[in-house]
Amino acid sequence: MQMETLRFGLLGLLLVFPSAMPPRFRLLVVASRAKDHLKMISAAKPVLVKMAQDNRFEMDFTDDATVINDENLSHYQAFLMLHLAPFDMTEPEQAALQKFIEAGHGWVGIHAAGLTGREFPDPKAAYWEWFEHLMGDVLYSPHPYYQKGTVVVEDKKHPVMRGLPARFEVSDEWYEWNKSPRGAVRVLASADESTYKQNHPMGDHPIIWTNEKYRRMIYISIGHDPSILENKDYLKLLSNAIVWAGSK
Repeated sequence: MQMETLRFGLLGLLLVFPSAMPPRFRLLVVASRAKDHLKMISAAKPVLVKMAQDNRFEMDFTDDATVINDENLSHYQAFLMLHLAPFDMTEPEQAALQKFIEAGHGWVGIHAAGLTGREFPDPKAAYWEWFEHLMGDVLYSPHPYYQKGTVVVEDKKHPVMRGLPARFEVSDEWYEWNKSPRGAVRVLASADESTYKQNHPMGDHPIIWTNEKYRRMIYISIGHDPSILENKDYLKLLSNAIVWAGSK
C-alpha cells in the first residue's frame, strides 16, 4: 500500500491557521495490518486528522512499515505506533526507529505497540531486546476479556495528564504484564483492578507511562476498540500525548 499523505495543502493551512504560524511539528503514524485492530485504526484516521488540524501539526498516515527508515524518519519529529507490534517490523526498521527515539524524537505507542516477549517473533528472528528496555523491562502477559474498567490518573502534573479527571472509565482489554514497570518508568496512570475482572491480578497495574531515559516516549496500553475514540477523556489523553511527543 502506498503511503497516504494527510498533510494539509497550502489552502488548508491558510484556512486552519495564519501563515505566520507554521506547523508545530510533523508526525508519522504507522498502523498495524492485524485484523484485530483494523476497525479501531480505520476509526482513528479521521480523529487524528482533526487533532492535526486543531493542534496545528502535519501528519502522514500509513500501514506500510517500510517507511520506517533513516531517510524518511528524518522528516519527522514524532512517531505514532498505532497497534503496530514491535515484532511486525523488520530488523532494519527496528534499528531505524530505535535510532530515531535515541536521537530524542517523540514516540507514542498505542495498545498492541507494547507487545513485548520472545513468544511473538519468528523463532529465527532476532529478539528486539532494546524495545523491552524501552517499555520498562516488562513482558506482556495474556490479557483478560474486553470489559469496562477505571483509569486512575496518578501524575496530574505531567503535560499528558492535563485536563483529565482523577478517574475515568473506558472499555478495553486491560493488558497485563509479568511485573509492574514502576521504578523503571514514570507512571502517569494505572488501572483500578477492583473495577473489572483480571486474568492475573497485578496489584500495581500501570497502564500509561513514560520512560524518562528518552526525551519524549509515552506508552498508552488502552485503545483496543473503536468505541474508545468516542470517549472525551481518551481523546484528550491521545491529543495531549501526541502534542507532548512532538514538542521541542
